[in-house]
Amino acid sequence: MNFVLDDKLAQDTFPLGDLVLSRVLLMNDARFDWLILAPRRPRLVELFDLDARGRALLMEEIAMVGEALRRQVGVEKINVGALGNIVRQLHVHVVARREGDAAWPGPAWGFGAAQRYEDGAAAAKLEELRAALRLG
Repeated sequence: MNFVLDDKLAQDTFPLGDLVLSRVLLMNDARFDWLILAPRRPRLVELFDLDARGRALLMEEIAMVGEALRRQVGVEKINVGALGNIVRQLHVHVVARREGDAAWPGPAWGFGAAQRYEDGAAAAKLEELRAALRLG
């Protein structure tokens, strides 16, 4: 069975590229620098649905993406979460946070209405992040 990205994730994000395990996506919400990692294996819902090797690889990818995001946008804090209450497919949010941002100090997910990127801004952000993450 092949990996298929959940429809809601596909509708709410822009694809950035693939790491060894995960598809990297940019959340279509210009209020936050917000990436999502979706492991490209079928039928994953919970972290423990990955084997030990897969969990370790996912953690390394989270760390790499978080560090690159922090360097690129210059923030004090990176939030990481795997909720899955609405989208059941395993995915991990990696969100750059600043004191005083739209949701501070609460979580970014579920806060207010997303402010969609304008076309030019989305393309520029994708290019910037692909370079920072070294994604073709």
